[in-house]
Amino acid sequence: MSDVQQSQPSTKTKTKMQAQRVDVFYGDTHAIRDVSLDINDREVLALMGPSGCGKSTMLRCLNRMNDSIDNARVEGRITLDDIDIYDKEVDPVHIRARVGMVAQVPNPFPKPVFDNVAFGPRLHGLHDSRKELAELVEHSLSRAGLWEEVKDQLHQPGTSLSGGQQQRLSIARAIANRPDVLLMDEPVSSLDPKSAAVIEDLIRELSERFAIVLVTHSMEQAKRIADRTAFFYLGDMVEVAETHALFENPQQERTQRYLSGLFG
Repeated sequence: MSDVQQSQPSTKTKTKMQAQRVDVFYGDTHAIRDVSLDINDREVLALMGPSGCGKSTMLRCLNRMNDSIDNARVEGRITLDDIDIYDKEVDPVHIRARVGMVAQVPNPFPKPVFDNVAFGPRLHGLHDSRKELAELVEHSLSRAGLWEEVKDQLHQPGTSLSGGQQQRLSIARAIANRPDVLLMDEPVSSLDPKSAAVIEDLIRELSERFAIVLVTHSMEQAKRIADRTAFFYLGDMVEVAETHALFENPQQERTQRYLSGLFG
């Protein structure tokens, strides 16, 4: 196994997902090498590192999004509540409902706001009546901090909202599936500072309910909102620790050099 410094799991939460000796290949390119990582419930875990280091590739492994890439191959074991998500008997659609994804660029469907949020519950049969569906939509939009802003615009296209509102709509859409884990791939990088701050506050609030894995290139963002941070470099997970410990006392030389601005 690669030489990785890893802290003990947080005492406040239990392990929700676990990656064990994961390797990812795109054709002949070895994109992720021998990564083992715990994802704890009700915690924000940041994956940090320079562009091309493997953090987004690792994120996509967690809900089998790499399945859609023809030459991608994932080796090792990834579990969700001790279920191997790559087992041939496991439906990837079910996994993607339990492990939601929020992309870097807001991507509302070209549908009304209500239908954007209701799409997943309808697909997965998460409601028994129109009334229950309406309650789920309201609850999801409220959790995403958007209900008061759009409650009178539910039949307007989601694409008509501002960029920050569209990203919160994307989060509401993911929440509506009642997931266990939320994956977020640089969710504020395309937003203005005010909207980004709203999303960061929302991530902290949501971590009281969900396990959140956040890809970020921003050290300051990781410091602000992550409970733990994993540093990736050239396909290796170099180090993972409580965020304050990683920034104040990194154990690996590559982490020290990156945090000092010597590369990246």
